[in-house]
Amino acid sequence: MNKWQIEDLLKDYHWKLHSVKIMRESMNEINVSMVAQYGLQAAMPKASGDPSDPILKEVERRDERWKKIHAFERDIKFIQSRLELISDERETEVLHWLLEGKSMRWIGLHMGLSDKHIGRIKDRVVAHMSHKSQTSERCTV
Repeated sequence: MNKWQIEDLLKDYHWKLHSVKIMRESMNEINVSMVAQYGLQAAMPKASGDPSDPILKEVERRDERWKKIHAFERDIKFIQSRLELISDERETEVLHWLLEGKSMRWIGLHMGLSDKHIGRIKDRVVAHMSHKSQTSERCTV
């Protein structure tokens, strides 16, 4: 992954994490409420009709939703696997607030630094994370 992709992941981390939580909860609620476990409905054959079949379309929609959840989880795990690379206190603090979804201006006000200085710290964090990414890609090639 290049630096811009990692920056985007840092920026999107907070909402993706929140979205995964909500999507998982809603998908689990839907799955429990729509699958008959007992009685006559449980013994009935499941729909597998033509493309206009509403049940088939719903299954396909949910399948796409699960794919989206897994893509978000992959992005979240990518960032989480690189957290230990950041050891400097300022970099760790900036990273923490970025992952919480705070803006660089907010972080700067919170830490008593300019937002440009926060931007430079963020660039160092991204450089550390992308360095591991590049070295691991070289090892696998």
